Amino acid sequence: MASVSLKNIVKHYDKTPVIHGIDLDIADGEFMVFVGPSGCGKSTLLRMIAGLETISDGALHIGGTLANHVAPAQRKLAMVFQSYALYPHMTVYENMAFALKLAGHKAAEVQAAVERAAAILQIAPLLKRKPKELSGGQRQRVAIGRAIVRKPEVFLFDEPLSNLDASLRVQMRVELSRLHGELKTTMIYVTHDQVEAMTLGQRIVVFNGGRIEQVGTPHKLYNAPANLFVAGFLGTPKMNFIPGQVVAVGGARASVRLPGGAIVHVDGAAGAVPGAQVTLGIRAEHLFVAAPQHEENVIQLAVGHVEYLGDQSIVYTTLAGLPGMIAVKQSAEAAPLQAGCQTRVHLPPSRCLLFDAGGYALQHA
Repeated sequence: MASVSLKNIVKHYDKTPVIHGIDLDIADGEFMVFVGPSGCGKSTLLRMIAGLETISDGALHIGGTLANHVAPAQRKLAMVFQSYALYPHMTVYENMAFALKLAGHKAAEVQAAVERAAAILQIAPLLKRKPKELSGGQRQRVAIGRAIVRKPEVFLFDEPLSNLDASLRVQMRVELSRLHGELKTTMIYVTHDQVEAMTLGQRIVVFNGGRIEQVGTPHKLYNAPANLFVAGFLGTPKMNFIPGQVVAVGGARASVRLPGGAIVHVDGAAGAVPGAQVTLGIRAEHLFVAAPQHEENVIQLAVGHVEYLGDQSIVYTTLAGLPGMIAVKQSAEAAPLQAGCQTRVHLPPSRCLLFDAGGYALQHA
């Protein structure tokens, strides 16, 4: 196993910069996820770690050794791509054994390594089959097994589940988590899917425009986002954003006037300044239909559309003076809201977040 350290990593093509000074330390044995929208630079950075892209500037250390100019084959890494890239004329065994045979390992060593990896991935009964005889999930396991047999110090995954259907992606997420727990090897995983990021990563790096927006545990990024981008990127449905103006600050509590005139109190916003324009953020599951005793932190919403999802419903509402929609999650046990009705919704002060005019969080976790 090995740690990975990136210091001021820069990448540009000709004069076009795509990675802007990345600083990141990945601990030995950590499962780190790179997430962000398409074109944000996460796959490019992964390929730079793998040695498939040159580093324009900065220093990459793998296991404490400077690796900028180390050949990809000498970096003790194994990469699993979005495409399975299996040899169609070879059996599963031959696909998994190919790299070891090419490196000159003895037949007994190759067999032991392949059988061990097959047992870990529960594909031992498939070793004599050809790729065309396998399902998509089985092919991806073979691709991962081909990486395991090399006993790398770091695994690199570049959107490996993108070609699978929804149910297989769920199954493979569980398998990858189990695999990391068993191998305890450093893993770096790239995805644009925030559900994969939240469920797999011990820590997550959120990228945007070739820069890191925030690094942290799934819990921290979800509950204490550093800015509007992170807050809006993680979570389904995305966090609700409502523009407002700070009208008073007392201790760590700020009072904010929202469109329509309602005053909402927000805890933990000591950085707020009276008169400042801000954005109030609150997640759909933190909004509650107001009980009669709720008089403070209540807004009046008009129900526009309801999505029934079985265990819960997503209610899309409008606030007078706000052009966008506000999403509210309801459990299956709650009295259902109907399109066209009006409802009073309570915003718990401890669940509200404030972001300044530049989009940065005023709360500090």
